Amino acid sequence: MDIKPIKTEADYREALKRMEQIFDAAIGTPEGDEADILGILIDDYEKI
Repeated sequence: MDIKPIKTEADYREALKRMEQIFDAAIGTPEGDEADILGILIDDYEKI
């Protein structure tokens, strides 16, 4: 898991691409945790 803040449009696109890959990850797995965190970061970025 390589999560970093979303600061630019390029970061945002990269986060969306990764979210597509792990969207259906099972809860409690590393990918599921990553999806939860990415979802929060993406949501926060979209509010800007």
